[in-house]
Amino acid sequence: MEDTKADIFNCAKELFSTKGYKDTNISDITKKVGIGTGTFYKYYASKDELFLEIYLKENEELKKSIMKSVKLDGDPIKIVQEIIANNLDGMRSNPILKEWYNRDLFSKLEKEFYKLGGIKRINELMNGSLMEIIKAWKAQGKLRDDIDDDMILAIFSSIPYIDIHKEELGIQYFPRILEYLEEFIMKGLTDCRQK
Repeated sequence: MEDTKADIFNCAKELFSTKGYKDTNISDITKKVGIGTGTFYKYYASKDELFLEIYLKENEELKKSIMKSVKLDGDPIKIVQEIIANNLDGMRSNPILKEWYNRDLFSKLEKEFYKLGGIKRINELMNGSLMEIIKAWKAQGKLRDDIDDDMILAIFSSIPYIDIHKEELGIQYFPRILEYLEEFIMKGLTDCRQK
């Protein structure tokens, strides 16, 4: 049974990558896997659910890759800028992750994203790495020590929420709004004279 689910996942990932979300339908996936539509529905309630499972996996892999590549011995502002830039580049270059910026698809995906606990999964993935970075930077005197570690983590964790609400804020401002916010946040957190 797990093999069938993995086959569905892998074939759908390939189809979504080549044809896009909109032009891939369940019958394309079932034909590629060699199963009936009823079998598909034993594993996934909808194409949306399957797509977001793939999306979340791709996003997790991107985040892990970024965090492994980060060198923590530099300027925190530059490091955070690098993390954000690498994330945006990764999102734009991956055809599955790029769908997040598809205006026609976004509102539909956002509902499913919350339902599947997407933001929680991303936060859990990032929070361990970020807390280590926060503690290291504080120990080195690179971050303000008058702000609790958990509060700094909450500030960092708020950035993806802003991305999720790009439609309400105005999609025409993205990704520049994220770049400015990350700059303003990091300047405030690294100004150790504000104690």
